[in-house]
Amino acid sequence: MNESLELEIKEDYIKEVLSIVERAPPFLINVYVSKDMNAVESFESQIEKYKSQLTDEDRLIIRRIIEMPIPELQNLLNDIYMKTNLEQFKILADSKSEPFLTLNVRELKKVLFNE
Repeated sequence: MNESLELEIKEDYIKEVLSIVERAPPFLINVYVSKDMNAVESFESQIEKYKSQLTDEDRLIIRRIIEMPIPELQNLLNDIYMKTNLEQFKILADSKSEPFLTLNVRELKKVLFNE
C-alpha cells in the first residue's frame, strides 16, 4: 500500500473513530483536554456498540492508529483539521493535548482490545 493512500485511510479511520468528537462542542473538548479527563470512560457504551460492528480489518487499522506515537497521531489530527476546519481536531492536534491523548489512547486500547 503506498504511503499517501495509507495516510488517507488512517485519516478516514481516525475521523470515523473520533466521530463522537465531531459532535461535541469545542468548549467541551477544551474542558476534557485541560483537565486530562478520561473521555473513553464517558463514552464507553458508545465505543462498545461501535466495537461490535468492527471487522477484523477495521480492528487492524485502528490498532495501527492507536499504536502510533502521539506526535504522529497529532500530525494526522492536524491534517484532518486542515481538511475539515473542525475546531475539535485543532484542539486535539495542539501539543498541550498530548497528555490527554496519551491517557485516552491507553484507555481505548483497554476497551477495544482488552489490553
